[in-house]
Amino acid sequence: MQNDHPLADEIERSRRAALRQYLAHSFGPIPEGTWQAICACVEWQVLHTGDVLMTQGDPGDTAFLSLSGRLRVYVTGDDGVSRMVRELGRGEIIGELSLFTGAPRSATVVAVRKSLVARLDKAHFHALVARNPQVSIALTQKIIERLQTQHQRQPVPAPVMLSLLPITAGVNARAFAASLAQALQRHGRVHVAQAPADPAWRTERLSDALDGLEAQHDFVLLVVDTQPNEWTRTCLAHSDEVLLLADATQPVAMHPVETACLADDDGTRSEVAETLVLLHPADTVSPLGMRAWVDRRPVTGHVNLRPTLIRDMERLARLLSRTAVGLVLAGGGARGFAHLGIWRALRARGIEIDCVGGTSMGAVMAAVIAADREMHTTLDVTREAFRVNPTGDYNLLPLVSLIKGQRVRAAVRNAIQRLMGGPVDIVDLWKGYFCIASNYTKGQEMRLHQGDLGRSVLASIAIPGALPPVVMAGDLVCDGGTFNNFPANVMREMRGVGRVVGVDLGARSGRPLDFDEMPSAWQLLWDRFKPRSQRRYRVPSLVSYLLNVTILYSVSRQSESRRQTDLYFNPPLLRVGLLQWNRFRDIVEQGEAHAHEVLNALSPAEKARWGLPADSAVS
Repeated sequence: MQNDHPLADEIERSRRAALRQYLAHSFGPIPEGTWQAICACVEWQVLHTGDVLMTQGDPGDTAFLSLSGRLRVYVTGDDGVSRMVRELGRGEIIGELSLFTGAPRSATVVAVRKSLVARLDKAHFHALVARNPQVSIALTQKIIERLQTQHQRQPVPAPVMLSLLPITAGVNARAFAASLAQALQRHGRVHVAQAPADPAWRTERLSDALDGLEAQHDFVLLVVDTQPNEWTRTCLAHSDEVLLLADATQPVAMHPVETACLADDDGTRSEVAETLVLLHPADTVSPLGMRAWVDRRPVTGHVNLRPTLIRDMERLARLLSRTAVGLVLAGGGARGFAHLGIWRALRARGIEIDCVGGTSMGAVMAAVIAADREMHTTLDVTREAFRVNPTGDYNLLPLVSLIKGQRVRAAVRNAIQRLMGGPVDIVDLWKGYFCIASNYTKGQEMRLHQGDLGRSVLASIAIPGALPPVVMAGDLVCDGGTFNNFPANVMREMRGVGRVVGVDLGARSGRPLDFDEMPSAWQLLWDRFKPRSQRRYRVPSLVSYLLNVTILYSVSRQSESRRQTDLYFNPPLLRVGLLQWNRFRDIVEQGEAHAHEVLNALSPAEKARWGLPADSAVS
């Protein structure tokens, strides 16, 4: 960080350079004459935390381009409730439609932290367009592009200014910053800033210096003091995101600097995104205790981390750069073992998974993957857990379900016990995790991302009529496949996820029946005694029928879900039924073979995107 106070003309040059860079990114190269005209028209506007740039319903007569900082967009619906719909980083154009129409503002935009925007009012815009028609054409194209994508969920932009705030003893923030900077270098230009040696620096001087660093880098890591001094307050005021660094071996408590610097005057937490990073020793098998930490503070996210492991720091870097890879797994009974084969193939090709989620059997496989154990351990534990047919304990008196569910509960409990050492909360997993369930009482989809892992998985897998539902907070909860058997849309919305890998187990095509009337029970029973090749009535068993019928709505959304994925797998799993639990090895191998087939068939550009050599091929 420079010790000389920036001069006014240097600040002006820096602002103009940033403006030209972001305009060129949106509209292409700018002729010199047009650029000079733009410089004569725009004005600079500095916003501080909580300042309102525009208010929904107000007249629109100005457009803005964000040069630094972070803004949030809120829309108030017909119910009068204001909802945050988007975050804006640097380089975003805001309110451009008003330059043409003068229509009222469609949203309220608020500064999350100190931000700088360039503003252009309607009068100057008309004068600019009169002399440079290409400006109007370029802006019109930008508006059309935005209108075409307005219903698509926009990803949260990657943070530029990151404060690293230790909230317990035993945290070496400087060493952590150096390690994180190394992991972030593959995602952009990184700078680590520490408190200046001269304590006499004024807030304005620090602020200008940080603005300069922000303009020159993709990521600025601010090593914050554990005292509420000028450096700490200035860093936090400039932060897009604050990483709260806590040593997992220390007592759970609020740090004084959190209360002093991260809370508003009325005691409420500031709106800056906070991510709790719980640091564990390298030999930790299962990271326990996260729930106690996150329950004490309104964090935006949480990460369990072994800072001495390079792959853990690289996972954090991908989450922060919004390039994390999410793996979403569909339900499908025993066919779900194929998920592990596809995961093994991805690992073998160097594609690391950062977040994982799923429905029904996909939720089970997602949980064992999120435990982040060695590949052979995960496979051995899963195979042993499902060694005994989990759906074979039928109810003699099926008042609620055909199957008792005791074997399923035992399988899930044993897998969690062996992989994680006992009951754990979802937030205690190494990788980000969610599972989908259906709330029968309220008639709605549930996204379970915290709470007891075993109970959540059992709820997600409780096929209506086949397995007993789970009681959660006074509601009956059952299999998530009723609403969303392939929740690629949920994975797409996870914070930090930039690419989604989807494994769908839906049948590619159904086989037509060669009879017109359903046979009687006796005919079906007699037919079942025949060798498979001689059977006439190829109809599903009652349990298979129940398993499939509950996901019909989800199957109807298959094409929509597939569009949410960047890499899609749909293994054929020839002659594999939903209840063939004894074919673990075969199903895993079929999934793995299919994954390699799909990866080998990727175009050179797609292989490059996934970090695969252009000539890579694995059989």
